[in-house]
Amino acid sequence: MKKYEFTGETKRVELWNRTATLHRIKATVEFGFVKVGELGGWIEKEENLSHEGKAWVCGDAEVCGDAKVCGDAKVWGNAKVCGDAEVWGNAKVCGDAEVWGNAEVCGDAKVCGDAKVWGNAKVCGDAEVWGNAKVCGDAKVWGNAEVWGNAKVCGDAKVCGDAEVWGNAKVCGDAEVWGNAKVCGDAKVCGDAEVWGNAEVCGDAKVCGDAKVCGDAEVCGDAEVFLASHVLVMGSVGSRNDFTTFFRDKDNEITVKCGCFLGKIDKFLEKVTQTHGNNKYALVYRAAVEVAKLQIELTERK
Repeated sequence: MKKYEFTGETKRVELWNRTATLHRIKATVEFGFVKVGELGGWIEKEENLSHEGKAWVCGDAEVCGDAKVCGDAKVWGNAKVCGDAEVWGNAKVCGDAEVWGNAEVCGDAKVCGDAKVWGNAKVCGDAEVWGNAKVCGDAKVWGNAEVWGNAKVCGDAKVCGDAEVWGNAKVCGDAEVWGNAKVCGDAKVCGDAEVWGNAEVCGDAKVCGDAKVCGDAEVCGDAEVFLASHVLVMGSVGSRNDFTTFFRDKDNEITVKCGCFLGKIDKFLEKVTQTHGNNKYALVYRAAVEVAKLQIELTERK
């Protein structure tokens, strides 16, 4: 039995390659939270919205082309789903969000706000993409991952687990971000780079190439890391019993992130002497500096 019908109300919308006629729908049976006679949103044809399950399109939402909404998925607000996109499972697309191309939103994933998902991108699991965020290309966001703000995940990039990407951050290429990792600010993670654990990449940092940022590392400021040997995390050490990160910066020098301190390695040594003199903590920090100088390769990028 069909769960909805066309009301006879239509509207024409301009797509990039044609003009489509959309039809307002109305529920003919009760399902989920939808009552008999309740007006829905707009679809181009019945193939856009399954008559099975609790899937629904409502508000001023539009589904057109060969796009499909099925399972218990819901599209509402001013959201648009078109092309060959699919929204299924318990997924939700709402607000002014747009999903098109061959993109998929599935599982319990949510795409909302002004977010856009296109290409062959996939958002699934309990992932959320919102704000002005963009997920495109062959990128995949899943698990409990969140992408928001003006962030962009593209190429073959993967963001999963409890990872978060926000601000103006960009994750692209074959990069992977997972675990509890965070990428934010104007940071960029690209190439074959990997960021995981409790690591944070922020500010204007660039992590690319074969770089690996993990554990409790904090790579920030004007970091420019493209090898695994460009980052060293020591900890827990010092008076704070916390982690200290040493990393290569854009000047091909070593920068240190330790608590509230962020600066060049020589300035860090000055701060250590000023704060701790020659006590145990000073000795530990100085030893860490010597290890960092041995470990971190200060190589110019080819």
